[in-house]
Amino acid sequence: MDRQSVNALFDLTGRVAIVTGGTRGIGRAIAEGFCAAGAGVVVASRKADACSSVAAELRAAGADAIGVATHLGDLDAGRRLVAATVEHFGRLDILVNNAATALTQPVGEFTPDAWEKVYDVNLRGPVFLAQEALPYLDASPAASIVNVISAGAFLFSANTAMYSGAKAALMAITRSMAPGLAARGIRVNALAPGTVDTDMVRNNTPEAVDRMAAASLMRRMASPEEMIGPALFLASDASSFMTGQVLIVDGGLVPH
Repeated sequence: MDRQSVNALFDLTGRVAIVTGGTRGIGRAIAEGFCAAGAGVVVASRKADACSSVAAELRAAGADAIGVATHLGDLDAGRRLVAATVEHFGRLDILVNNAATALTQPVGEFTPDAWEKVYDVNLRGPVFLAQEALPYLDASPAASIVNVISAGAFLFSANTAMYSGAKAALMAITRSMAPGLAARGIRVNALAPGTVDTDMVRNNTPEAVDRMAAASLMRRMASPEEMIGPALFLASDASSFMTGQVLIVDGGLVPH
């Protein structure tokens, strides 16, 4: 094993990735990282102008990238996303299910509309997007699905119960999809970030943000860029013998 062989483990040259929620925060960092590793990337989020802008920036940096406006709560939008990917690139190798909504309501005060929105975007959308991608992942020699969940899936989360419940369900789906797809050569793993400096976190009060940052052993938030390495590991040949697992990257937030 030499340096070139080690570098090749993380090389995504020639592969194509969809990154949902890819215009900001963790998703954007992953999209940038995958482009730097040689992948063609499809950036998906709800806002068409943000998708176009980020894709243009990635192309300006030398990547092959497109943006496709996609609302994960709309299953037809997921179909259009996969179709646009294959139309442009002719293939699909990696799916990163990162898009999420953190809509929250107190326990005992859930509304059906809020519940439906959270679970449509955070659970149903990723599951059916993966199904839509399967024919193309089947054709890939190195297919990988990375479901971005949350350290909240493992913690007491009274203030984010619906969000954490949906992420825990996506973890369970990850572990169920893996054996179902292993014989087809498709790996399925999950990435569970802790507190990351994103708009979603910054939407809390400054006091809440400080508490979240101080809750881990490392006593700080991660930058979105600190999720690139773990996501690249899960998507690349570096984790070629890994499926059905959850990689917790939380600064020591979840007790073991």
